[in-house]
Amino acid sequence: MNPLKTHFRARPPGRHRGLFLGQMLRRPGQVGAVSPSSRALGRMMTRDLGPETGAVVELGGGTGRITEAILARGVPAGKLAVYEMDPAFAAILRRRFPDVTVIEADACAIAATPLDDVGAVVSSLPMLSIPLPVQRRIVEGAFQLLRPGGVFIQFTYGWRPSIDRSIRESLALDWTVSPWVLVNVPPARVYTFRKMM
Repeated sequence: MNPLKTHFRARPPGRHRGLFLGQMLRRPGQVGAVSPSSRALGRMMTRDLGPETGAVVELGGGTGRITEAILARGVPAGKLAVYEMDPAFAAILRRRFPDVTVIEADACAIAATPLDDVGAVVSSLPMLSIPLPVQRRIVEGAFQLLRPGGVFIQFTYGWRPSIDRSIRESLALDWTVSPWVLVNVPPARVYTFRKMM
């Protein structure tokens, strides 16, 4: 028996595409994608995670494609909290991942996440389109929560780093970037940010 199946119930992949598109049309400022992230992007975002990572916080859980990838890397469901402010998506996450903490709130509240020893924040938020003061609150809150050496993982469809330069400089962030995940729609790449030592 696949142990991952104890954490979530699979859904037909096409079923959530319509929901994504509908929610994007209803809430264009909140939903930054027209379809769920690909499994390949999920693997790229979570490639460095594992049971030793500690607790993980996911921002913008959507329908759970990245959540699924985090759990597949061996992060225990009890050490994962997912922020999702869209009620329809939050309901899907709760049904699929009953042992994961789903927080139906704005990601600006991340610093108050009820988890200890957080080693990674994994974000699917449309960071480049978020107003700078809001982006700053989210990223600063994430690094307040992260343990020393913790990472902030963010995918983007753009060509430049997905966190604004002023925030990167004020927090003294360094980063690495993945190759393009070409099978994702649209193609995306993953930035991993950490505080310079």
